[in-house]
Amino acid sequence: MVWIATFHSHYGALTFLRRLQEMGDEGAEMIPAPRRLSISCGSAVRFFIPFDEAAMPDEDTDGVFIEENGDYRQVFSND
Repeated sequence: MVWIATFHSHYGALTFLRRLQEMGDEGAEMIPAPRRLSISCGSAVRFFIPFDEAAMPDEDTDGVFIEENGDYRQVFSND
């Protein structure tokens, strides 16, 4: 399963990426945010370990989406 996280700042994306790598997701990478998902900072993180709402997001995380057949379904929003 492919997950995409969007952020309010580039720093938030970078810290999220490092957190995922520490959790063992060696395939996680920073990518340009898909235009349909975010107009915030323009950075996103693609990752592959299951999203854990209690351990992964912080105040800089905007949203988390599952990528399914070229479409995105939102599973987390930081309102």
